[in-house]
Amino acid sequence: MSDTQTQNYTFVFMGVSGSGKSVVANGVAQQTDAAFLDGDFLHPRANIQKMASGQALNDEDRLPWLAALNDAIFAMQRTNAISLVVCSALKKSYRDKLREGNKNLYFIYLKGDAALIESRLKARKGHFFKPEMLVTQFQTLQEPTSEEQDVYVVDIRPSLDEVIENTRTAIQKIISGGNP
Repeated sequence: MSDTQTQNYTFVFMGVSGSGKSVVANGVAQQTDAAFLDGDFLHPRANIQKMASGQALNDEDRLPWLAALNDAIFAMQRTNAISLVVCSALKKSYRDKLREGNKNLYFIYLKGDAALIESRLKARKGHFFKPEMLVTQFQTLQEPTSEEQDVYVVDIRPSLDEVIENTRTAIQKIISGGNP
């Protein structure tokens, strides 16, 4: 993308499974007419089968997936003013991989505690993620620090509509150059 083109933005919705990444990103996409990609769709079959059997993915499993996601982000950003991507991005190294070569990438960290998220996971139907894997997700999670200035935290305790609105507002502030 050249400097003469409109600046396009990508927002990665991150957090543990059950934090609402997909539903919040879908809600924001509908309100903002943004492009949307659920990063889970880019997982290779072996990763999906491994998770479905109750096994957590390791860093080696994730590397090709993160590379594919980085490429998808680049492609989306070339043609969309706003792109929303769902990816757990639990470790800083994963976020760094997604950041590679992209100065217009931001993260929306949907933050909630284990008890709230566990109750949501237990209510889910038809998703390959097993609620007992939540412990592993929280053990893996490296919460963003102030060093990661491109990460914005959104509290998931309010109603879904409020979380979507708070997220949309944060995105609009980022785009307009303000602090969310």
